[in-house]
Amino acid sequence: MRSAVIGFVLGVAFLQTQASLPAVWLLCGLLLLATWPAVAACKIRHPCFKSAANMLAGALFGIVWAALFAQYYLQHELPPAWEGRDITVIGTVDSLPSYFESGARFNFAVEKVLDQDGVSPVVPKRLALAWYQAAGQPLQVQVQPGARWQLTVRLKRPHGNANPAAFDYEAWLLERNLRATGYVRSDQKLALKNRQLQAFVFSPGNLIEVLRSRLRERILQALPEHRYAGVLVALAVGDQRAIDQSDWEVFNRTGISHLVAISGLHITMIAGMFAAIMAALWRRSFFTKAALPLLLPAQKVAALSGALAALCYVLLAGFGIPAQRTLYMLLAVALALWSGRITSVSHVLCVALAVVLLVDPWALLWPGFWLSFSAVGVILYTSVGRSQTVAVEGKSLISRFLGVLKMAGATQYAVTIGLLPLTTLLFGRVSLIGPIANALAIPLVGLMVTPLTLFASVLPAPLSTWLWRGAHALIEQLAAFLNWLSALPFAVWQAALPQPWTFALALLATLWLLAPRGWPLRWLALAGWLPLLLDNGSRPGAGEMWVTALDVGQGMAVLIETADHRLLYDSGPAYSPASDAGSRAIVPYLRARGITGLDALVVSHNHDDHSGGALSIMSSVKVNTVYSSLPLEHPIVKAAADHRRCHDGQGWQWGGMKFDMLYPDLDHYPVREAALAASKKHNPNADSCTLKVTHGKHVVLLPGDLETAQERKLIASQAGQLKADVLLVPHHGSGTSSTAAFLAEVDPQIAMFQVGYRNRFRHPQRQVLERYQALGIETLRNDHDGAIMLKFGASITADTYREQRRRYWYGR
Repeated sequence: MRSAVIGFVLGVAFLQTQASLPAVWLLCGLLLLATWPAVAACKIRHPCFKSAANMLAGALFGIVWAALFAQYYLQHELPPAWEGRDITVIGTVDSLPSYFESGARFNFAVEKVLDQDGVSPVVPKRLALAWYQAAGQPLQVQVQPGARWQLTVRLKRPHGNANPAAFDYEAWLLERNLRATGYVRSDQKLALKNRQLQAFVFSPGNLIEVLRSRLRERILQALPEHRYAGVLVALAVGDQRAIDQSDWEVFNRTGISHLVAISGLHITMIAGMFAAIMAALWRRSFFTKAALPLLLPAQKVAALSGALAALCYVLLAGFGIPAQRTLYMLLAVALALWSGRITSVSHVLCVALAVVLLVDPWALLWPGFWLSFSAVGVILYTSVGRSQTVAVEGKSLISRFLGVLKMAGATQYAVTIGLLPLTTLLFGRVSLIGPIANALAIPLVGLMVTPLTLFASVLPAPLSTWLWRGAHALIEQLAAFLNWLSALPFAVWQAALPQPWTFALALLATLWLLAPRGWPLRWLALAGWLPLLLDNGSRPGAGEMWVTALDVGQGMAVLIETADHRLLYDSGPAYSPASDAGSRAIVPYLRARGITGLDALVVSHNHDDHSGGALSIMSSVKVNTVYSSLPLEHPIVKAAADHRRCHDGQGWQWGGMKFDMLYPDLDHYPVREAALAASKKHNPNADSCTLKVTHGKHVVLLPGDLETAQERKLIASQAGQLKADVLLVPHHGSGTSSTAAFLAEVDPQIAMFQVGYRNRFRHPQRQVLERYQALGIETLRNDHDGAIMLKFGASITADTYREQRRRYWYGR
């Protein structure tokens, strides 16, 4: 059975790396083919052959199962013709809504689509919607789970930013069967169509979401203005969206983020608690004279009670992967006990693994899947079949406590060491202070905070309020300690994402290191970690330059690298007060590449889509020099260690690379400041720092958001100096830029359009795009291609992330 499950996992994983799905006839053939190894395994009893045959059968079935799942989900699609059009739908809110400063987000199950001008739109069954409030006004509508609404919406097909080592939003939407995203139209005329038709529509899913919503509201109302109320919400109902981003950074740096959720540890604890209580009561026949243990053994009652408690908690938690894994393992153990069968822990783990992927074949795309199952695997590897000392000699309470403490310490050591290669592969960093933080956080959160939070959930006020405040006080004290730990200079070890061979070598070394006592030369295993620890990531070779235009949505962010230097031109947009391109896309990419500092950051001008991520970048990596046209009182200028105003004539050289600032001239700043002092309108696009990068015979021109007037000035002042092989398209392809005269002067081979998918400015304008295409210029676009990667050597090699890492769900 175990070999078949391993094969099933490999088959599902193979399917999720494919650029397209197999045809139905091929899937039928694979399904028939999968029966042959199973039949052969039954006839040939040799263990090795049987395991190999079962693994092959499992792999073929995994491919077929995952492909059928994907085809079913992908058939519910929004046709491109209906993107950006007003559509009126009737349906129910089928998720726990999340509220933010300017509105609410929720999932919507469509029941009916109203005809639009006599035509019936084709709309997917489930939508991810946002409902924005009017500017400067509080949100008027409170969206409740299970409510039936009539809404007028504008939709678009699933799309996310596509960058190396970044979160795959499109896969996340597919996993949840959300086949379109959009927003509720709140124009005065259309808003009249938005109305609630029924307060609650019963279904098991809606009932669970209502319970989760009410419990979340109770906690937040009981803890107004309490910073860590969101942590208690996460522990109670699995909703982590109320936790501040800065707190997440502390939790990640200290390695305890797995505790700020409903983890397997919490579920096991609750299941064990209910099982122990029910077993005790059952043995005493609920204080009656009935001999209930004679009718049904107390062990079976305990197993059933623990399994039911775990099921209820997992449903309340939102059914995350760690929670699923624990639930399925507990159910397997309970089933084995009820059936009188003795089962091994490895069989239980394989059952959980198979069920998770049968229910959700995309689960293995996420770090939680691998960390959850790998942690259990490490514990099994270091415990099963080895002598374990639960208590030292003697029966005193202190000796028993020391024995349990020793066991917990050994387990924590094994998990920390065992997950190091995987953590480096998934996140590119390891918390060195994680064991210390977990030694305090695990018992505090698992044995005190979580029980207090859950007990309070079933108690009336004011008892519930007192318990929640007590739990919050404990979290507050823990957070103070974690903040101190996180600030230590050695708190986190940062590394580039490892190469496959370095990861495989480190994994083998880890298994060797954690082998049983007596295994020869275990200390030599540390040498297997050296390639992983010393890997500085990919770098341009001598005489090479790399240019990467990251996919940050409607904004600009271009990284320029040589073997020894790095410059970032612009920092992308701010998405919300708590999120920006710096923290969401740029910093993760830099960390994945092992880049811990930038020699220079150029912020072209004072527009949010160019400067929105700068502060996040400057707080996460070292930036030596900031060049910008920003006002001197701007927060970015004040935060910079070394700030320089960009102006023409400015230049520097890094090895074989030459940088020349072409615009604006020094006289531009007094004119701008005089206009602002006179309360005259000023367009920051006119301030755009224009940078020319020369590498050997190749030239890259980065003009920011220059418009027609500035292009004319540039042509006049830099005549004959604008020729470039690669042009970052001015102002994202706006109709006010990329004039014919400017393109004739630059004469690029490649043009990079940094634009967001279906952005509200409609960039690039059709006539501008056609202008580039008419000149035979190769056009690359972030919204279509994802991150754009150019390599400059003897020639220019262009690649794009969506082409390099093609997946069947991209563009669907």
